[in-house]
This record gives sequence, structure tokens and C-alpha cells, in this order.
Amino acid sequence: MAEIEKVIVCEKLTKRFGDFIATNEISFEVKKGEIFGFLGANGAGKTTAMRMLCGLSAPSSGSAAIAGYDIYKEPEQIKRNVGYMSQKFSLYEDLTVMENIRFFGGIYGLTNQQIDSKTKELITTLGLENETKKLVGSLPLGWKQKLSFSVAVLHEPKIVFLDEPTGGVDPVTRRQFWNLIYAAADRGITVFVTTHYMDEAEYCNRISIMVDGKIEVLDTPGNLKKQFNAESMDEVFYQLARSAKRGD
Repeated sequence: MAEIEKVIVCEKLTKRFGDFIATNEISFEVKKGEIFGFLGANGAGKTTAMRMLCGLSAPSSGSAAIAGYDIYKEPEQIKRNVGYMSQKFSLYEDLTVMENIRFFGGIYGLTNQQIDSKTKELITTLGLENETKKLVGSLPLGWKQKLSFSVAVLHEPKIVFLDEPTGGVDPVTRRQFWNLIYAAADRGITVFVTTHYMDEAEYCNRISIMVDGKIEVLDTPGNLKKQFNAESMDEVFYQLARSAKRGD
């Protein structure tokens, strides 16, 4: 049986800001098509780590390969092979739904034919046939988030990074959003997600939890609950978070 491709490989990845070590020698691997939860309390170092993995911030030391590209030497290739979405929303609110899709399709280097095909598919999947000419700013938050995710994977990247993607949306919309995540993973896209919702942590194949800049644990949700004698990921998280020395 062939070994599953590793799309993220980190070895002692570290980021310092003066005397402060935001991310301290983290090492882990993520495989193709995996839904990988990257958790930690505020100030644990999650966002700093994610920025390095996306090619947006140079590490202070350590090594990493993202989608097969070196984090130091090939940051532009990394950016072309990943998608990114944050809680703060990443589309242009003063453009229409259709204009946003076509704009980002061009940014991602898709041909006009590919953009036409992907646009029709996306509009149908999300049920936005009657909303294509509406400004994105006029859509409900849940629709914005689902559209933002769909645009982030429009170019079928090897990895999509999701930073608190479901913040502020209702439970039904969150469940619909996770159906989109599952569909992307089924197509072979690796999903790297941070969340504050511990019920969402249960949906991940594996989870890492950072404490004070270090990865404290990394395993499946089931194994972590057994390890900490916990009934939920909430209990696991709080047991670890209580040991943290730094906060926001």
C-alpha cells in the first residue's frame, strides 16, 4: 500500500520577536486530505505558526516544507498552492458575488474557461443562483463565510488554511460549513483549521493543542479523550489550557 503524501512537514519551527518566543520548536506532519485541527488558547502561538506555514512570515529557525516547497526558499510557490480564509472574512464586500469569484479566479491563475466552469459549479453548490449580482456586503454572515471558503479552494489548492472560519455563525450554518470542509477533504485538499469551538475539534482527523508556543499534545480526538480521561474535547482543552503561563 502506497504511503499517503505528506503535504506539511515541520521540524523545530521557531519564531522569535526579540526575547519573546512566539512559536517554540514545533514539529509535526500533515497528510494529504487530512482535516488537521490546530488548537490553543489566545496567545499560544497558533496565528504566528499559521502565518509561517502560509509563507507570510519567515521563521527564525527550524525547517518546513509546505506542499513540497521550502518555507525559506519558495514562499511564492507556497502561496500559489494554498488557500487561506480567516474569521475576519477575505472577500471584497463592495463587489458582487460573481465579481468576487471571477476576480479571485484570476488571482489564482485560472483560465477564463476554468473560471466559467468553477463559477457555475460554485453558484449551484451554494444555491446562490439568485444572489450573483448582489454585493457580498449585503449577504448574511453565514453565506459570506461559505462563499469565502468556496473561493479559497476555487483553484483546488493542496492545502487550505482556515483561521477561526466559523466565528459568529449559527450552529446550522456551522454544520453546513463543515460539510463543505468534508467535501474538500474528499477531493484530496488538506484542511488545516483553527477553532475555538471544541465540538468542531471532534470533526478533525487529528488535533494538536499548543500551550505557550509549544505543541503539548497531538493525536486523534478519541485518543486524546482517553489520554485525559475526558468525555469531550472541551475537557481535554481546559485541562491543558489551565497549565498555560501566558495569555493574550
